[in-house]
Amino acid sequence: GVLVAVGLSSPPAAAAAKATCGGSASKLTVQGTGLATGKPDLLTVSVGITVTDPTAKAALDDDNAKATSVIDALGLSGSAAKDVQTAGLTIDPQYNLKGAITGYQVSNTLVAKLRNFSSAGSVIDTLAGAAGNAIRIDGLDFSVEDTRSLEDHARNDAVRQAVSHAKSMALAAGERLGPVCSLTDQSQIDNFNQSFGASDQAAGTPLASGASVPLAPGSQQETAQVTMVYALTAAPLGK
Repeated sequence: GVLVAVGLSSPPAAAAAKATCGGSASKLTVQGTGLATGKPDLLTVSVGITVTDPTAKAALDDDNAKATSVIDALGLSGSAAKDVQTAGLTIDPQYNLKGAITGYQVSNTLVAKLRNFSSAGSVIDTLAGAAGNAIRIDGLDFSVEDTRSLEDHARNDAVRQAVSHAKSMALAAGERLGPVCSLTDQSQIDNFNQSFGASDQAAGTPLASGASVPLAPGSQQETAQVTMVYALTAAPLGK
């Protein structure tokens, strides 16, 4: 958060500042918007595995085996167990045109967090080999894992902008800025993650083999907004 000291030099000064911010005093309300940009340090990969077999058990066993291979491949690539999570599992019967069940489809979704971007492309290639034609990449999301520092920078930038606006407006109005009566953080922090998915890749189609998948993390931005209320005092004549 941002702390603003108002009239703390002495008890009389504090009392005067409080009176200046009273309900009948002239005030100026300004807003400031801040922006901070950081470099992503986390890549979240959503991996889907889909198989179809004549029976539900066969489909589940098949999917489990392929999911285990993917999890093992992630582990061998350096992913910690805490960074790999099962995000969904569905079992759906498949029907022919006459309404008879022809088999069962099992879909399993794994979400993995990768922190080493230099090897992330190779890891994705390895996953393709672990599950073959059953694998698909549902999404890749770059982000900053701990955004607190970025958020603080964005808020500081917002306060600086609000102060600049207040000085300019007070000067134009022939007034002087008094003490800060209030400073409110109105931020609804937004994470602008650079991401892309494999939406144009058909399910059940293997990833291209060969060179590692090229990945560009880009940047992440945080925005913040603050509202400041100043007391106003009349500027001396000629100022």
